[in-house]
Amino acid sequence: MTSSELAREAFPQKIKRKIKQTLGPWGVFFDGFLRNPVMVGSIVPSSRFTINRMLSRVDWDNCKLFVEYGPGVGTFCRPVLDRMRRDAMLIVIDTNPRFIEYLRRTITDSRFVAVNGSAADVEEIVRAHGHEKADYVLSGLPFSTLPDGVGPAIAAATYRVIRKGGAFLVYQFTPRARTFMAKHFKRIDNAIEPINVPPCFLYWGWKDEDDAA
Repeated sequence: MTSSELAREAFPQKIKRKIKQTLGPWGVFFDGFLRNPVMVGSIVPSSRFTINRMLSRVDWDNCKLFVEYGPGVGTFCRPVLDRMRRDAMLIVIDTNPRFIEYLRRTITDSRFVAVNGSAADVEEIVRAHGHEKADYVLSGLPFSTLPDGVGPAIAAATYRVIRKGGAFLVYQFTPRARTFMAKHFKRIDNAIEPINVPPCFLYWGWKDEDDAA
């Protein structure tokens, strides 16, 4: 390949890099969506209205471990860290190494841990970081488009890892996630947040004290 051919090949990459730098975290998020729309689910991050409403049910005074699936570029991470106790921990899990690298580079809070892995392995990940149970688990993963068997595996593992009195917080663009949750969580609260692109369904699956282990 000649030097001129190399230059022509590199030019689109330079343009792409410039766009990502200009857009900042939105550029990283958009790139992640283009590379794997099945796992990212949305072309834009969640709105502040969705974030505030989703997190409004958390008992922050009694939250020692908060887990998030599919954190993307940290849209929820910073609001969670702002609300958490100083001795609490936030573990985020994502299969996209670009998102994980970005989060590790941009979030320096000592309470924050970013793991490149699968949400189905949440129990092992939680134990590896010194905990037996999580107080809350948040997920924006697109359950309706996950590969066969992955959604049920994540829902089951999530139920097992949440302590009694804790909850599974889910925001989705279709109501299908409730089906996965209902197999494990007896009590599910729901709402719709219209000020989001697109509007989304919100679910809080509670693991009550009288639930089976």
